[in-house]
Amino acid sequence: MKLKLPDGNFRAYLFDCDGTIVNSMPLHYIAWKTVLAKWNCVYDEALFYSWGGKPTREIVSDLNKMQGLNMPVESVVEQKENLYFELLPQLHAIPEVVEHMEAQQGRIPFAVVSGGGHEAVVRSLTAVGLLEKFDTIVGAEHYANGKPAPDPFLVAAERLGVAPGDCLVFEDTDMGIQAATAAGMASVKVPRPTIDAEEQVAQ
Repeated sequence: MKLKLPDGNFRAYLFDCDGTIVNSMPLHYIAWKTVLAKWNCVYDEALFYSWGGKPTREIVSDLNKMQGLNMPVESVVEQKENLYFELLPQLHAIPEVVEHMEAQQGRIPFAVVSGGGHEAVVRSLTAVGLLEKFDTIVGAEHYANGKPAPDPFLVAAERLGVAPGDCLVFEDTDMGIQAATAAGMASVKVPRPTIDAEEQVAQ
């Protein structure tokens, strides 16, 4: 897999984290399935991937509404994150994305823009040795409206002091690409790795 970047003289790179910098989506899905099973909550894999980029609290709230459940949002989120943290030794970076980071390291600033919480992003990036590459991290706590709204990317651009039109976004989900477009930013879509959750954990 080779990522082809759009034409342009970009002054900042903004990266989603899960599924873009790190192949963490299968691990997140295992954590979700394990925790949600306690409440007999069904979270289909196709829905999970279509909701990529949605803040974790919104996921629990939306599942409650869809299935007529009353899961405690904060408790479910905490349990799910803790399970994900236990799986971090299985995490690895996506080399095709890291390649573009290394090509521009020190030339332009980088930001991470995630639907996950700040702590989860920091721990994921630390696990693969990439935390120090980023100038700022925008997590779910740092904006009012999550992807596909443009807010997360606009916050990152403002923090970096770069105009939205001069930013290039790396994203793996349609929701993230929509958010980048709404923010007036060019984007490149990172294909989903062809590996399932069970295979990754077994490695």
